[in-house]
Amino acid sequence: MRDLKSNIKPVQSLVPATRSAAANGTSVDLSGFNAASVIFSNGAIGGTASPAFTFEVQESDDNANFVAVVDKDLRGVEPVIVAANQVSQVSYIGCKRYIRAALKTVTGTSPTLDCAAHVILGHPANAPTV
Repeated sequence: MRDLKSNIKPVQSLVPATRSAAANGTSVDLSGFNAASVIFSNGAIGGTASPAFTFEVQESDDNANFVAVVDKDLRGVEPVIVAANQVSQVSYIGCKRYIRAALKTVTGTSPTLDCAAHVILGHPANAPTV
């Protein structure tokens, strides 16, 4: 089938915003899907003294207590953003029910970053997803 739309479900985790501090995204329930990928995107970056923004994927069994996903449960590298207009992707291969994107650390003087993160759910138990 050439119709990708019917076999994936995009969900916002970190809504598009200008950020200057750490932030946790909204959790995404993986129930009913057998694959997930997190897409990080950013626009303008501002500040001085080498601003940098470190993102991570977090997981949870109960949708309350989130911890960083260990590297063996990710395919790809979580981004450290130091330049404008980038898109990064990591795939989650862990076994927890919930994941979310998080902006963990922000460095520099007066740093700002226009950014967002979306979770793309795939391999649904029931298709089409729309």
